[in-house]
Amino acid sequence: MKPRLLLPLAWLAVAGLFLLGCNNPDAVSRVIGAFGASIGGAPVGDYAASAVKGAQAVAHAAEDFTPEQEYYIGRAVGASLLAKYRPLNDAQANANVNEGGPALAMFSDMPQTYGGYHFLILDSTDINAFAAPGGLVFVTRGMLRCCAGENALAAVLAHEIAHVQGKDALRAIKRSRTTEALAIIGGEAVKHVGDGDVARLTDIFADSIGDIMSTRVNNGYSRSLEYQADKTAITILSRTGYDSAGLPDMLAEMQKRLTPGGADFAKTHPAPADRITELASLARVAEVQEPAARMARFKAALGNI
Repeated sequence: MKPRLLLPLAWLAVAGLFLLGCNNPDAVSRVIGAFGASIGGAPVGDYAASAVKGAQAVAHAAEDFTPEQEYYIGRAVGASLLAKYRPLNDAQANANVNEGGPALAMFSDMPQTYGGYHFLILDSTDINAFAAPGGLVFVTRGMLRCCAGENALAAVLAHEIAHVQGKDALRAIKRSRTTEALAIIGGEAVKHVGDGDVARLTDIFADSIGDIMSTRVNNGYSRSLEYQADKTAITILSRTGYDSAGLPDMLAEMQKRLTPGGADFAKTHPAPADRITELASLARVAEVQEPAARMARFKAALGNI
């Protein structure tokens, strides 16, 4: 293969390695070094040396995924989710959550993401909500019906923002995916990277998305991650001036509406009563008094969901 044809293929493999979040600079250096030695059977001088330094810098600078990687992973997760759920065709309702959601995110510890925060209502009576890496948040009609007003809605959105801030979805990607990618493009084998290997790297990326979907949609996060997201949500609500009682208030309503053994929050989350107990020291359980203007705004946008 001619050098000018091998070079793009080599960098595609390196990009795949970065996409999978490799944090081993030595391994990256060895891989890129092998690329440099294999191009036309001769080193590529400063070009390869610069690539190695760049790889080391990236690996040392980011413990997890870069914001760009989170963005593209999140888009893939979102596309998978929208293959399961249909978006709600209600411009006013979607505009409402897209005004309130980013405003809440500004008071989180991750106020900005590479592609920005985006919120979408799903046309489903399931009681559920999902946060994809990079700031994509999806909330079902069924979940919104558990919200008596803006304080409760803010609590739902803040909980999902907390999952984005905690990078909880990325934890679901199996470390073995990275190991397999390294096995494909590492060492001497890199000299023989072909279309089949690139296809396998693509499959590994798809499997990584599958890891997230399986965890989030089918199994749910661990109890500890859900409790932490609730606690972070309380912090966000307090910073923005919303009544933190909106979260236990929403959970109490959810408890009434959930079907035991159902395929929604009842399957993937701790019981609402357990979450309320866990929050006892952080948020009071009380009937939330919504200002009249807020309640009117809420009912106008979301009252008929």
